[in-house]
Amino acid sequence: MDDFAREIDVRALTAGQFVRLLETLHMLGATGAGIELGKLSTEVLADIVRNASKEQIRGIAEHPELRQVFLDEIFRRMSDHFVPEKAGPVNVVIGWRFPEGAGEDGYDRFQTVIEEGTCVSSADLGRSPDTTITVAAEDFIQLATGNAAVATMFVTGKVKVKGEYAPAVRFSNYFDIPKPG
Repeated sequence: MDDFAREIDVRALTAGQFVRLLETLHMLGATGAGIELGKLSTEVLADIVRNASKEQIRGIAEHPELRQVFLDEIFRRMSDHFVPEKAGPVNVVIGWRFPEGAGEDGYDRFQTVIEEGTCVSSADLGRSPDTTITVAAEDFIQLATGNAAVATMFVTGKVKVKGEYAPAVRFSNYFDIPKPG
């Protein structure tokens, strides 16, 4: 599956074609055809995002099903890329809010808990966050795949923080984010 995905030149696709391609791959996965977005390696997903235009990434973020698939995959994989040595003795609960979501208040919400050298992320861990980060889904997809600079997002106001500021600024340092090839 990774080889197939690497062969696709997403730059040659319009935003609509790109979204339809991802919809088709997702549908094939849902039917058990053996082709699933969730089975792509993190490196390949990062490459897809790197090669996609801003309009194509926006297309993912605006598509209710693909948006959820990408957000779920990113949060599912966080613990795989967490490096306890980089986090040190940090214990923090980070709430994530993504505007224009399907949640009751118009946000998609997730939580990441880092404590005692472990990292767990999910849609709802039922914890009170120390920090809440609000960011557009399209910007988060780029940040999480190493395709955007965290500092730039903070400086330009694309990332908003409520609560403790330090965990939000340091968060990406706790992970070995695959570099797009």
